[in-house]
Amino acid sequence: MADRDYYQILGVDRGASQEQIRKAYRKLARKYHPDINPGNKEAENKFKDISNAYDVLSDPEKRKLYDEFGTAGLAPGFDAEKARTYQQWQEQAGRSGGPSGFDFGDFFGDLGGLFGTGRRASETGPIPGGDIEAPLDIDFLDTVRGFQTTLTLQRPVSCESCSGSGSRPGSVPRTCPECRGTGRKSVAQGPIQIRQTCPRCMGTGRLPGDPCAVCGGTGRVVRPDTIKVNIPPGAEPGRRIRVRGKGEAGLRGGPAGDLYILPRIRPHPIFTRSGRDLTMDLPMTLGEAVRGATVEVPTPSGAVKVKIPPGSQSGQRLRIKGKGIPAYGSRPAGDLYLSLMIRAPKGKVSQDLVEKIDAAYTEDVRKNLRL
Repeated sequence: MADRDYYQILGVDRGASQEQIRKAYRKLARKYHPDINPGNKEAENKFKDISNAYDVLSDPEKRKLYDEFGTAGLAPGFDAEKARTYQQWQEQAGRSGGPSGFDFGDFFGDLGGLFGTGRRASETGPIPGGDIEAPLDIDFLDTVRGFQTTLTLQRPVSCESCSGSGSRPGSVPRTCPECRGTGRKSVAQGPIQIRQTCPRCMGTGRLPGDPCAVCGGTGRVVRPDTIKVNIPPGAEPGRRIRVRGKGEAGLRGGPAGDLYILPRIRPHPIFTRSGRDLTMDLPMTLGEAVRGATVEVPTPSGAVKVKIPPGSQSGQRLRIKGKGIPAYGSRPAGDLYLSLMIRAPKGKVSQDLVEKIDAAYTEDVRKNLRL
């Protein structure tokens, strides 16, 4: 996985605070959002990079992994503790003239057997299939409303030719030459013995006598599969969505694993989210703030009319009940909060009018700033 400098993408220092990261993201999101740049592929790609960078740096756990391991630490299945242990061993081995060349790639895929956690060689019964994780880029409003989509991915399915057995009917099993029947294979030597489940026999220590010509004796073939996925309202980054039985096919009659969707949510230039509530800035004129007004406000479920009370102040918040994340299951609907933002006119304004406006203030607007 190629490293990306997410701090450079957002234009912030590595020690930037969460507030600085949020402000940098919102500024760039407004500039490159697809809704503002329709048909602009360059802006769309830039927006995806900005969204990915914000998704990582705004999450303390992801940011910690990224700072320590780079983008490799963000991949599904990465085990940080094992990586740190291996690094320590590599450092010790390097000081003693031993092997070097640590590769984070060793901590993904079939290396579930590191440090004795793999399948036992005596495990000859049905083996459940492994789970699969798949990222899915989702528009912000789609996650708010919920939707149904299809996802096509390559996944191991049971071989139809041999019904998942891996061998031709009538063939005699034999000892696996890769692990010599132990079911485990060493991947490194040193102060820490590192072993993994044998990838050839899947930890059984045995191989079919005459392997199936279609699957090569593995009992599974990798094929594209189109899966229907329901994304519930309120999907969150980092919170996996489970699709039962759509992971890897099991071995020797074992059940299939599950598919876990990892939502990667594209930020929105108007709305921000906190739990099931949404927040947006609502610009208004000075006149609307002074006399009050009824204005139209966009919400995920359609535009609504909102009354701005007379004498409203910039920064004041109004609540629109039930217009945040829609209700789903036992979860209630969230609310939409409006942060009022008074905008001064940019054009020329008569001096008399400005003086009349200033004369209407009955107190010093900066009186609370005195120390």
